[in-house]
Parts: sequence; C-alpha cells; structure tokens
Amino acid sequence: MSKTLLVASRNQKKLAELRRILDVAGIAGITLVGLGDVEPYTESPETGETFEQNALAKARDGAQATGLACVADDSGLEVAALHGMPGVLSARWSGEHGDDDANNRLLLGQLRDVTGERRSGAFVSACALVVPDGVETVVRGTWKGRIATQAYGEGGFGYDPIFIPNEALPVEEGGTPRTAAQMTADEKDAVSHRGQALRKLVPALAHWASS
Repeated sequence: MSKTLLVASRNQKKLAELRRILDVAGIAGITLVGLGDVEPYTESPETGETFEQNALAKARDGAQATGLACVADDSGLEVAALHGMPGVLSARWSGEHGDDDANNRLLLGQLRDVTGERRSGAFVSACALVVPDGVETVVRGTWKGRIATQAYGEGGFGYDPIFIPNEALPVEEGGTPRTAAQMTADEKDAVSHRGQALRKLVPALAHWASS
C-alpha cells in the first residue's frame, strides 16, 4: 500500500530530486506531494540560527498540520570571504525571499574584488523527516566549490548559476568549468548537498515506508 509523504516545498524540482533518489534506492510505495497539493497551513518563519533548526521546524509544521509524514530541507550557500554568509539567509539575501537573480547579482557584486581561495564556498543542506508518531530524523550534506565571476547555465535554481563545484569538468576541453546550473540532473544528484542529505535520509524513509 502506498504511503503519502509531504515535501514541505512549492519547488517542483525538489520533489523531482527526491523522487529520483527514492527510485535509485529502490524504495517504492511512496507518493510525494508538495505544499501546493495540501490545504494551506501556517508556516513558521525561518528564524533558526542553523539549517537544521529551520528544516526541523518546517517538517514539524507540515506533519502537525496535515497528519502526513513530512520532509523539509533548509539549504544555503556559505562563502569564505563573507565569513560563512549568506548561510541561513541565502534565500532572502537581497531582501526579497526567493529572488534568485537578485541574490546572485548581489553576491557577485559583493565578491567583485575578491580573488583566489577567498572565493571558495560550500552549499549546505539540512533535511528533516518528521512522522506522525513523533520520530524525527535530521541529516546534513555539504557540497564544496567556489563562486564564479559571472552566472553560467540555465538549469537548477538558487545560486546554481554562480557555483562551480570542486568536481566540475569543463564544458569543453580547455573551457571554463561548469557551474551547478550546467550539470545534468543525474550529475547534480550524485554530488550535491541536497542529494547527499537526501541519500542519508533514505534509511529512515525506507523504514517508515515499510512500517
């Protein structure tokens, strides 16, 4: 019998990413729904000091409001030259929540005169699973790289167009290494911060699905 899992997001790309990871892990019998598929409920503001605190708060809200098991994530970009910022403020770095283009432009402007290792950074994702009986699981994934000098690529979302992973290969021989926005979905799933965190969450999801 299929179980319904709420993904506390309106971003369909996040649902698709979790679906791919569940399929690769061979976990069947889970139907994924997003926030657009359930009755609206009051969501706590993201006021946590850590990604883990924010992810857990969102997962608890979803589980309590809907009675469904809920997965939530909080992700962001930590930049060496900015002492780990934007961090938990990543989605609203420019002042408007979720304005990816404005966030990218602001960050590139702040790093205009920054060179070398100080352009290093990492994507971080904390993923939380809360099931109706109160069992809670929280995991973290980290994806290291550096900040590009301009945006490249149309894929992904958030800061993907300006993040060059350490594992990145050039688009062509002798060319510029690809940003996360230039990677395929499968390539990104294999190494990304959220992909890492979601794979760490797979055992808990498998246990829940089979219980």
